[in-house]
Amino acid sequence: MKPLPPRTLLWISVGVAFATIGLKGAAWYLTGSVGLLSDALESFVNLAGAIFALMMVTVAERPADGDHPFGHHKAEYFSSGFEGILVLGAALAILWASVHRLMLPAPIEQLGWGLALSVASSALNGLLAWMMLRSARAHRSVALEGDARHLITDVWTSAGVVAGILGVMATGWLWLDPVVAIAVALNIAREGGRLVWRASQGLMDEAVEPEERAAIDAALADFTRRQPGVRFDHVATRRAGRRRHVSLHLHVPGDWSLARAARLRAAVEQALVDAVPGLRATIELLPTGMEAVATPMEDDETRSLHP
Repeated sequence: MKPLPPRTLLWISVGVAFATIGLKGAAWYLTGSVGLLSDALESFVNLAGAIFALMMVTVAERPADGDHPFGHHKAEYFSSGFEGILVLGAALAILWASVHRLMLPAPIEQLGWGLALSVASSALNGLLAWMMLRSARAHRSVALEGDARHLITDVWTSAGVVAGILGVMATGWLWLDPVVAIAVALNIAREGGRLVWRASQGLMDEAVEPEERAAIDAALADFTRRQPGVRFDHVATRRAGRRRHVSLHLHVPGDWSLARAARLRAAVEQALVDAVPGLRATIELLPTGMEAVATPMEDDETRSLHP
């Protein structure tokens, strides 16, 4: 089965978020469990994250224009960062409610229905997360992957809450419920921090994944074996949402004609795109023995050619 497009899955995620809010909210109302309350609060974060991710994916799909000649692909990183901040906020709210309940324990009621509703909502989130991860890999969608990772965390969170409630049922220790909720909050905060960190790295032009860099290097090595006197250097890569970029210098013998050098450059560009689908290559053509020298900041205005 072909993975669904990111926008379609994010619309589904919005609908599932509303459904899980209702299920988990009802579970908390029936039981009074602060653990289930923490689970319900995180579902509001799921909803906000899915809506913002949908907005950013829509922006990222816009074509390049005069103000954004390289496209809008980085918009997806804003989604990951925004969702991470929401997750951290939810973690603080859960911690506050849990500490209050730990100081003033209260009995948990109607556990059967509460647990059933919580498990049903977790099953929805788990199925959706699996579909989203599959599509994120196929479409290289950072926003979709971030939303899926958060849903997976939500599933584990629900599992922890259910374990805490079962512990209360088995032992009668009311303090187990808020203690588990505190552990859930700390886990949520950790995931929020990871989402914010990943977004920051994407906005700072992080290099492509190791397997993609290996594919680029292999394609270039093939040309150096087949074309005597040809070499490559200054290979640099970066990610921009779904797009991948590589820039490099292509050195050819000085006695080559411009047409021959241009044909080789076109062949190298095609080989790189075949190796990493969706890659955008910027290849600077130089005669052997001449180097393009730049400052460490790679400021184009300070670059010069040296034999």
